[in-house]
Amino acid sequence: MEKTIGKYILAGMAVLAMTACNDSFLERTPTNDLNDAAYWKTEADLQAYANGIYNEAANNGTYRFMIGFHSDAYSAKITGPYSMEAMSDNFATMDGSQTWASAVAAGIENQPSGNPSYASWSWTLLRRINVFLENYERAKDLPETIRQRYAGEALFFRAWFYLYMVQNYGDVPLITHPLGTADLEELYGPRTPRKEVMKQVLDDINTACSYLPADNWGANRLTKGAALALKARIGLYEGTYRKYHNLGDESEFLNACVSACEELMGMGYEIYNTGNPNHDYTTLFTTEDLGTINEVIFYRKYSEGLKRHRICGYTLNLRNGGTKDFVDDFLCVDADGVARPVALSHDYSNDTPELEFTNRDPRLSQTFLAPGNDAAAALFIDNPHAMRVFPRIGNMNGWPTLTGYHPIKYYIREQDKKGFNEETHDYPLFRYAEVLLSYAEAKAELGSCDQAVLDKTINVLRDRVGMPHLTVNPEMDPKYAGYGISSLLVEIRRERRVELSFEYLRYQDLMRWAWGDKLKERVLGMRLEDADFADPRYDGAITKGGTAEAGNNPVFVFKAADGKQYIDAYANTNFATERRSFDPNKDYLRPIPSSAISKNLDLGQNPGWPTGQKNEK
Repeated sequence: MEKTIGKYILAGMAVLAMTACNDSFLERTPTNDLNDAAYWKTEADLQAYANGIYNEAANNGTYRFMIGFHSDAYSAKITGPYSMEAMSDNFATMDGSQTWASAVAAGIENQPSGNPSYASWSWTLLRRINVFLENYERAKDLPETIRQRYAGEALFFRAWFYLYMVQNYGDVPLITHPLGTADLEELYGPRTPRKEVMKQVLDDINTACSYLPADNWGANRLTKGAALALKARIGLYEGTYRKYHNLGDESEFLNACVSACEELMGMGYEIYNTGNPNHDYTTLFTTEDLGTINEVIFYRKYSEGLKRHRICGYTLNLRNGGTKDFVDDFLCVDADGVARPVALSHDYSNDTPELEFTNRDPRLSQTFLAPGNDAAAALFIDNPHAMRVFPRIGNMNGWPTLTGYHPIKYYIREQDKKGFNEETHDYPLFRYAEVLLSYAEAKAELGSCDQAVLDKTINVLRDRVGMPHLTVNPEMDPKYAGYGISSLLVEIRRERRVELSFEYLRYQDLMRWAWGDKLKERVLGMRLEDADFADPRYDGAITKGGTAEAGNNPVFVFKAADGKQYIDAYANTNFATERRSFDPNKDYLRPIPSSAISKNLDLGQNPGWPTGQKNEK
């Protein structure tokens, strides 16, 4: 089988001013279609217009499904991987630029008037795509295979765009051709039912998979591998959403996921593994050029003079951190060689931070800063303002963390030293690891995940980090015993959480599994007993919140059911436990912006959200 050796790069392609596209064609009548007789003749015409589709899809000021490290340096902290993760149970933040995400997680967000931070109600990209699909066949002198390759790109992006819209809003207007002045009824019509939209999404991605070639066919262009990876994501998302939200008809999408994964598994991709379990996972997220790594199917390209970012700088100077709930999901390898959840482990201890990171899945110390690792020198010792203590919490000098768990997944000191808007390491949009995890989960949901499936999926990922293998009948983690799923599915979901954190997937995973109630739980951080406040290393830099003696840097703690005390990340804030909520009749979908409803009352609103303005059309 021929191995796909190219990688599919989304960079800052030159914006092509070829057509005047209306910024919100569902709200206003569009004008100036690109349909003159002189265009749509040559391959250069198709390529130039398709490049404009790439560009628009990569516009992270509007769209949030292909972000990477964001398309501009400052916005990496506003809607980058850390803030988006704070919508979930993996991460907490009190940085002013990211508290919109804390509000979503706490169930206290307000209906936006325009585009919210987590999504978009912009249709410019869709219009570009539909104009292309309406016109590309006019290049009649080109071989059909050439025309189809560019059409495959357009269909890929239409499928991804609509997946993103359905994930956020459920029913959305389904538009498959460019609208003009004669289409007012469609332009101002109601939303299309979710199942009809997702049928079109599956049709689009299937066609894209058949049109796009498996090998490289042009510099930086999509290929079949990327389309199959998107198909797998679409199939798993919609199949499980339908199952756990009792919508029915889930098998078609779960089987679509399985078929896409099986085809990809025969295309030559492989998990990056050099035999260094304490570093190989990190390499995926700190490599300058992901074109050198065959696990990466599709990625955002950054380079000097083209597009740069600032993810490392913002890894350090934002008040946020991983949650105890997430950290507890990293398995502990006991002295008998068995990997167990912390609740079942014979040897797990969190008496000190050093012990908490001992004998854990190596991905823990490659996701969060462990005491004594190499990143500590960059984070603490190199910083002249930092106190030499771990962890730094509250408002201590030297880039403290909200929870005690400092994120480091994307951090590399060499990039940080480049300065603002100068970092250039790439971001993986689709990895083969996700394909393997999706395959295992879809097979388990279909009741056909046996040891052979685990050995070519989950256990390949565990081999990379030197973790013991998963078997089909693992002991049930007490933490998940009341969730109504098998212990095998618990472990597959755990593996996905650990492997794919900070990759824009966890929030939608919770939504599709109908696990929204997890967002109501108290958000805790690292263990912090009363004696720790008196530790001379802190030299009075932190005080216990809620006491008469609390000084200018209070850190609040909570005594948990295990009798131990943990940082209470959101205590005394708008996102505190007593203010958190999750309404299953409302919060699995986001609110449609009031500005959109005011221009088209037939859009309606998602259940439980205000309808907004009542202006007449």
